[in-house]
Amino acid sequence: MSHLNETHDPSLKSWVSSANEADNGFPIQNLPYGVFREKGSSEPFRIGVAIGNKVLDLTTLAGLQPWSGKAAEALEACKAGKLNTLMALGSTHWSALRLELSRALRQGSSLQATLEPLLVERSAVEHDVPAQIGDYTDFYISIHHATAVGKQFRPDNPLLPNYKWVPIGYHGRASTIGVSGQTFPRPVGQTRPAGEGAAPNFGPCQRLDYELELGIFVGTGNAQGQRIDIDDAESHVFGLCLLNDWSARDIQAWEYQPLGPFLSKNFASTISPWIVTLEALAPFREPFKRPEGDPQPLPYLHSEANSAAGAFGVELEVLMTTEQSRRQGVEPARLSTSNFRDAYWSVAQLLAHHTVNGCMLQPGDMLGTGTLSGPAEGAQASLLELTTNGQRPITLPWGEQRTFLEDHDEIILRARCSKSGYPTISLGECAGTVLPAI
Repeated sequence: MSHLNETHDPSLKSWVSSANEADNGFPIQNLPYGVFREKGSSEPFRIGVAIGNKVLDLTTLAGLQPWSGKAAEALEACKAGKLNTLMALGSTHWSALRLELSRALRQGSSLQATLEPLLVERSAVEHDVPAQIGDYTDFYISIHHATAVGKQFRPDNPLLPNYKWVPIGYHGRASTIGVSGQTFPRPVGQTRPAGEGAAPNFGPCQRLDYELELGIFVGTGNAQGQRIDIDDAESHVFGLCLLNDWSARDIQAWEYQPLGPFLSKNFASTISPWIVTLEALAPFREPFKRPEGDPQPLPYLHSEANSAAGAFGVELEVLMTTEQSRRQGVEPARLSTSNFRDAYWSVAQLLAHHTVNGCMLQPGDMLGTGTLSGPAEGAQASLLELTTNGQRPITLPWGEQRTFLEDHDEIILRARCSKSGYPTISLGECAGTVLPAI
């Protein structure tokens, strides 16, 4: 479990002046990783860290060999075009590199002249998925989402009996995960109209939805047959990103029994370009608690450290634009806000559960949290909840209504961590746009 160290000092300032601006989201205390290249170019993607409104090119910096020891080994891993090699080295290497980057980017650093030519404007770059994602598992860890959805279909028994005992998940499709800015055609598939014995139809999805989630990137993995203990689980986590798990609700309703989602989920998922490390999130840890009267986790899912500080205060937001709003130059409409702290299962519990049967995780694998809805009105993190399965349309500020997504609608996810006396840490932005079916 990551603890506070000198890189978290709230008084630290960078010689990159934009990193010192209030609420810029990428202060020297953040330093998230991603891959980038000049916008519109065909050059190879390089690994970088965000600092203020700049990106520091770590791939080029690695050729200069400014450091020794574990930091040098970690920087050498940044010569690759994806983060998997760095992820595989483990938490002591990640920490060593973060420390040297923090010192090099601070005001008064002797390395300023070396690093300054390696800075690129963030507005001038484009991104790719930051790691080669071998496997992707999506969980269902918001009890508020599970209850709201369950009430629509099982009013008298919204939560299934296993929910409070076992982290529910399913294996998703890694090949269609794209980075923010992703566009994708509306999915097509089988749907079944209401009515006993009605034959299914085939065609474009009519009930397309978004899901506000976080993605958890695995760093070091485990051998097949070897469990990851809950007390060691977070040392296997490289960091977090935003995730939109687009969902075709009408296709899902027909296909999901008995084996769960399939074509309703695997056509597209969108993530933010920056991975914020767990170490950067250490100042925003909170106690992880179960509601009074709920069953406590089984022993393999419980630890004192997880109870004391296994939750993270990450503020989440969903916004929307449409073809009409963009044409009119209207600001995106906020649809909901929620917080990761309200999740029913923790990051450590997800890794412990995923591997308890000997399942092997590998560097770059991603776990989705599932839809992160909150307990209050306005915290519903999907249209399925916001519109009560399409029964209550929402009205957007410019006058349009929506029950589900229409062609050319854009969904924007944002996340940040903030508290008094500490710089705001941003997870960036995750945007995706629906195109007409093909």
